[in-house]
Amino acid sequence: MSVPQVKRKIMDPKILIFMLLVCCSSVFNVGAQSYQGKWKLLKRSIGVSAMHMALLPNEKIVTFDRSEFGPSNITLPQGECIKEDSKSSDCYAHSVEFDPATRAVRPLTILSDTWCSSGAFSIDGTLVQSGGYRLGEKVVRYFKPCMDCDWEEDQNGLLSPRWYASNQVLPDGKIIVVGGRYQFTYEFIPKLSSSDRILYKLPFLKETRYSVLVPNNLYPFLHLSTDGNLFVFANDRGILLDYINNKVIRSYPVMPGGISRNYPSTGSSVLLPLKLFSTTDSDNNTSTPDAEVLICGGTAPHSNEKANVGVFVPASKSCGRLIITAASPEWEMEEMPINRVMGDMIMLPTGDVLIINGAAKGTAGWGVARDPVLNPVLYRPDARNSDGSTRFEVLAPSLIPRLYHSTAHLLSDGRVLVGGSNPNINYNFSALYPTELSLEAFYPPYFTKKKPRPSIVAVNPGLKIGYKQKISLEFTLEGSVILSDLFVTMVAPSFTTHSIAMSQRLLVLAFNNEVKKTSSGNYLVEGYAPETAALAPPGYYQLFLVHEAIPSKGKWIQIKQF
Repeated sequence: MSVPQVKRKIMDPKILIFMLLVCCSSVFNVGAQSYQGKWKLLKRSIGVSAMHMALLPNEKIVTFDRSEFGPSNITLPQGECIKEDSKSSDCYAHSVEFDPATRAVRPLTILSDTWCSSGAFSIDGTLVQSGGYRLGEKVVRYFKPCMDCDWEEDQNGLLSPRWYASNQVLPDGKIIVVGGRYQFTYEFIPKLSSSDRILYKLPFLKETRYSVLVPNNLYPFLHLSTDGNLFVFANDRGILLDYINNKVIRSYPVMPGGISRNYPSTGSSVLLPLKLFSTTDSDNNTSTPDAEVLICGGTAPHSNEKANVGVFVPASKSCGRLIITAASPEWEMEEMPINRVMGDMIMLPTGDVLIINGAAKGTAGWGVARDPVLNPVLYRPDARNSDGSTRFEVLAPSLIPRLYHSTAHLLSDGRVLVGGSNPNINYNFSALYPTELSLEAFYPPYFTKKKPRPSIVAVNPGLKIGYKQKISLEFTLEGSVILSDLFVTMVAPSFTTHSIAMSQRLLVLAFNNEVKKTSSGNYLVEGYAPETAALAPPGYYQLFLVHEAIPSKGKWIQIKQF
């Protein structure tokens, strides 16, 4: 393979000075407080700006940008070029594979425009990526977790154009694709039956549109509820959708505050940890946990219009929690320490939520945000004071602004990979906020605790697990085990873009209330896999053991019906 040719750009000194001033002001404005967590630059340039990101079960990161904005900073593999028409060709890669362990970068070939597209994982760990812009808007792309694999594309994989749509893995392993610009419908991937080849109407997406030019309901938030139905949130409200029968079976209250939460007002959302039970009742009925959604950030509905004429409206501090399975659900509102739009919300192995990236003013879009938010915030769902203040903790700041088209993703070692940011129409290294080709790792506070880290030695009966199956984890730990501070989590890998981590899901598994010693001197805990595919759709997951709030490195397991 030929060595990719990377064009080197020297940062404008004025931009460098600006970044230092922004960083220093971020630190000094909060006084002499010492922050938890730390940052490390992994790669100054991967050649492309990481607009989209996914972690494969082979521990490789696949990341990509849009493909029709002009030259990137890395050439296609083998020196190849893609012929665009009779007069022009493109010799630049717009997608790369990154190895977090070695920091090696491998250019990939992607033919269609992936700008503002969506994705999810199939049961076998293949990244299924859908939609995009113009000639890419009906394309479904596949990337398998294998050595030297490259993108495969189905040019007619979708029934409808999908630009700014969202995906979610379902209990049967299919992927639902919802919405997109001017698209008030949903459909399924793959199209295995006649019902999969139908375009289903969803008027809710039109009802929640703020305006034709500023919809504020694109990239809708999707979360699979524990009953198998789909929670859909757009702009300022949500519904529960029976996607099989195409019925809205529940409408939820409008989220208070008058804030729009979806693109381009762009807040973020997570399904909080699902805490599973190990037993059934006397009638052998499954005990199903509640499903609770957390939505944070966003901005006023008119923020995008204002920013386009140079007025940058402060982003929102507000967060709302809603138990979508409750008999009479009501929003519980609270405030982040920092205003934030375009923040990414990443579930950590501990069950805490990391809120990272974004801006304090403006909105998503080219050049329409100001005041980068350099400090991540940690949200602890189970912590509470009378004012709820202990749920949030401000963490150590980055040196690099991450605005529009930035991403973040959990790695199996517990770090969070952060990349992207390009609020410019093309690659521009001298703009107010330059195009970012770098990747950083953020180390959450559990890396700096002076306590031993557990290590999973083995998973029995193996790394392929069935529903309700009894499982055991053998692990090592220096010192004794504190049973009350021990639990096991299972994290679904997500597809992240535009402040949304599609199909992100964390389950706290049911384990027996005892720890045994093995003949080799290791520890052993026993418990159960999730009982239904509505709790854990089939596919690959990262398995973590957490002791005293410190997670082990994750082990990949695959859960499916046998």
